[in-house]
Amino acid sequence: MTDEPKNEDTQEPEANEAADAAPAPEAAAAAEPAAPAAAASGDDKDARMWATFCHLAALLGLLGPFSAGFGSILGIVGPLVVWLIKKDEYDLVNDQGKEALNFQITVLIAVIVSALLRLILIGFFLLFVVAIADIIFVIIAAIKANQGERYRYPVCIRFIK
Repeated sequence: MTDEPKNEDTQEPEANEAADAAPAPEAAAAAEPAAPAAAASGDDKDARMWATFCHLAALLGLLGPFSAGFGSILGIVGPLVVWLIKKDEYDLVNDQGKEALNFQITVLIAVIVSALLRLILIGFFLLFVVAIADIIFVIIAAIKANQGERYRYPVCIRFIK
């Protein structure tokens, strides 16, 4: 009785070991695109970061000793610098930089109109509303840009296309 039938359980581990040793061609093909995708996600992460900076740089105009008189003008400089440096490198930064600049130019026009309307006293209220709206919309835009979305400001004259 030395000829016992071979147990199928003993053959399966050997087959599984052989399958583990040589990956299937489909698995090898699926592993190859992972390397470029990892590099693209790093670029995407950088693009989202710089697009976020485009929006947040506008808030720099609200800080510092010049914010009382030149806040809106300085609010344009931050997004302009970031956009000019990174616009050719990332498409998202190019789009969001233009959007941030257009909105800050719109805010500057609203500030000038509000300053003129201070003579009628309604300008004080309008300056406050414009400043609060600027802060809120910039923060919303920065969050959306950080998520990789192309944000559009609701009240914006698009000078730069």
